[in-house]
This record gives sequence, structure tokens and C-alpha cells, in this order.
Amino acid sequence: MALPREQRVEAIRHAIETALAPVSLEVEDESHRHVGHAGAQDGRGHFRVAVVSSAFVGLNPIARHRAVYAALGDLMNTDIHALSISARTPDEGAG
Repeated sequence: MALPREQRVEAIRHAIETALAPVSLEVEDESHRHVGHAGAQDGRGHFRVAVVSSAFVGLNPIARHRAVYAALGDLMNTDIHALSISARTPDEGAG
């Protein structure tokens, strides 16, 4: 079941913090940029996350994205239509 729109950013933040213990995390709701987009008609949102975590050390970009998707779990089916991900290690910085 989908969360109220105003609770989604915090739910995304909590899920990523719990699973990946980031040293830096930014979550932005970009849904307003996609009003009228066919994929947004089901009510799910468009989000951008920038995550810096030691959990990404030794992982290639695809594996890092998969780790973020796994952290978000059911939110990917109920609340998130599109997700832009920047996933870096602490040595790579927040860039």
C-alpha cells in the first residue's frame, strides 16, 4: 500500500539509512517535474538519491544500484516510479 506523498522522502531516507549506513544521503522528490508523464499516472513518484556509503566499496555501479533497490524493497513497487541514483564510496566523495 502506498504511503501519503508527504511521507515518501522520509520513508526512502529511513530505508537507505537502515540498510546502507550512509555517511551522506540526499533524497529529493522530483515528482513535480514529471506531472502529466504517463508513468506518473499511477500515483508513484520520481525521486533522486545521492548516497555515500562504505557498503559500496568493491561494488561496480550496477551492484551499487541493486543495493539501493534492495534497501528500498517494497517502496519500489508501491511508491517509487522512477529513481535516479548516485552511489559512491566515502573515498569517491559526494560529487
